[in-house]
Amino acid sequence: MPDRPVYPFSALVGQDDLKKALLLNAINPRLGGVLIRGEKGTAKSTAVRAFAHLLPAITVVSDCPYQCDPDGSAQCGGCAARRAAGSALPRSERRVPLVELPLGTSDDRLVGTLNFEHAIKAGERIFEPGLLAAANRGILYVDEVNLLGDHLVDVLLDAAAMGQNYVEREGVSVTHPAEFILIGTMNPEEGDLRPQLLDRFALAVTIEGLRDPVARAEVIRRRIAFEADPARFLEEWRAAEDAERQRISRARSLLPSVRISDQQIETISRICAAFEIDGLRGDIAMYKTAIALAAYAGRWEVTTADLREAATLALLHRRRRQPFDDPSTGRESLDQLLDQQLGDSTSLDDASPERDSSAATSGPTDSSGHRGGAGDESRVFAPGPPPSLPPLAVASRRARQTAPPGRRTRVPSPDQRGYAIGARQPNRPPRSIGEIALGATLRAAAPNQVRRQQETLDGPGVRILPCDVRERRRESKAGNLLLFIVDASGSMAARQRMVAVKGAILSLLIDAYQKRDRVALIVFRGESAELVLPPTASVELAEKRLRLLPTGGRTPLAHALWLGDETIRRSQVSQRGDRPWIILLSDGRPNVPFGGTDVWQDAFRMAERVRARSPRVLVIDTETGPVRVGRNRQLAAQLGGEYLRLEELGASALDAVVRQHLAGR
Repeated sequence: MPDRPVYPFSALVGQDDLKKALLLNAINPRLGGVLIRGEKGTAKSTAVRAFAHLLPAITVVSDCPYQCDPDGSAQCGGCAARRAAGSALPRSERRVPLVELPLGTSDDRLVGTLNFEHAIKAGERIFEPGLLAAANRGILYVDEVNLLGDHLVDVLLDAAAMGQNYVEREGVSVTHPAEFILIGTMNPEEGDLRPQLLDRFALAVTIEGLRDPVARAEVIRRRIAFEADPARFLEEWRAAEDAERQRISRARSLLPSVRISDQQIETISRICAAFEIDGLRGDIAMYKTAIALAAYAGRWEVTTADLREAATLALLHRRRRQPFDDPSTGRESLDQLLDQQLGDSTSLDDASPERDSSAATSGPTDSSGHRGGAGDESRVFAPGPPPSLPPLAVASRRARQTAPPGRRTRVPSPDQRGYAIGARQPNRPPRSIGEIALGATLRAAAPNQVRRQQETLDGPGVRILPCDVRERRRESKAGNLLLFIVDASGSMAARQRMVAVKGAILSLLIDAYQKRDRVALIVFRGESAELVLPPTASVELAEKRLRLLPTGGRTPLAHALWLGDETIRRSQVSQRGDRPWIILLSDGRPNVPFGGTDVWQDAFRMAERVRARSPRVLVIDTETGPVRVGRNRQLAAQLGGEYLRLEELGASALDAVVRQHLAGR
């Protein structure tokens, strides 16, 4: 079966930082990988697959399942033994492997396990390599790496740190090389990455969609041409691809000879220390990146420009950032620091002329459009001049004083739901076939088949005894869905209550950030409610949505409660482990009916519907003034929730009170 055509790397339009980071890892495969963060539709996966196809072929031991280098030092036990005995290792050339790690992969498939087919036939325990073995000397690609299960992340961390995979299971003890370029892609809107895994990526780039209409049009033209006639399109770009391969090969040859001075190394350390980089991985990644940049440019020495570019690629993602810090702040701080430490980086420090790094990737480039301003003031959630934003600064400061952000809690699943993370010997007979881990059961029984067949003389067949049975070991997410239902009607906006409401929501978002809970936001105004933020683990995205929201109009409370019920229902279908929390902020003055004629009867009817979902509810009453309706307390009782008055909490006690109410989660 012929290979499926792969879009050429050189034909990618724009995204220069992404292409540069990938090429640097091609020049030095031990650099440490790339994390690609960007919104959907920005060619992240296309670039990774094109990059793998671009790389020069590698020489491998033909009959080795780990693609060992016949001349290298990092070899598996079998190749090392044959080489020590003086045997000639068979050679062949092979394309660099690109191994994709699915999010639902089991740890057996990742690290390898017992080959039970061989065990059944011969009664011997033989190791069956997994994905880490297939990725050795190649690329291990994890799409949506931020959604990868924690049990797989732990295995990846160990393999990436050691360059080897150690397997001790089911009577099998194996160690084999596992050196790979780790490439991860993610959409920040779907949640952040664990700091431990984030630090493992040597480089990180954040890409945005093309804003220039000319560049966007060029993307469409090239895609049309590729899909219409892939062979012709590949032939048109063959020269550019070959030129880039040759440039990679030359850079690899030059890399060991590139010189970096002691003064430059000290400068790297000063930059990392001043930028508050934890550990030394940042220093090492910046050093290796600078050398690779010089080699790629065809130079023998590292220049100031190399150090500046290396710092941008290797340090920004390593700086610990609080949940509501503006990502651009880190870039500005780094630029100021580099200006202080490096000065003018336009000079190449008397090195050989630098070649144009974009020569081999012709085509339109991406425009770096700046983000727009606040927009129409009538749509600002917390209207007013900058002094109205202290709740944001207070919330960020409180986040720094609390524990560092943790990962989403996972607990053993009591009802055999959730992610299958392995197998175990049960302490009771399985209640259904679905609980049995078939693969683990067969692997436990396989080594005993020859003996059992000889003892019973019943002919061929697999004999499984109760002692062989293994059950699935699962874990479920113990996170929460924090659903904010916020009244944005004119009655609240007129009294500038949105500033206080925003502060309350930010305090709750801090706790959600630390627990890696999911957050959703419903705003109701005018004639209906709107789910402006679907359930997401990205608290930063939630905070951005709070900045610019429509205000004014009527108060459709009943419709907001109905939409809240629908949001919880859909979430429980897709995320069974999430426990719903509703935080309703309103002044309790509905004036838009929903299916009836009485607005409060409609609201109470919808409240009963919400209560049937068994969420925990916190109603924060924002009503002020000498004349008050006072119906929010009744609404809280109808919802089966708790009731608080915002004005009684006070700014200083708000955080503590909210945490107290959420402590029973």
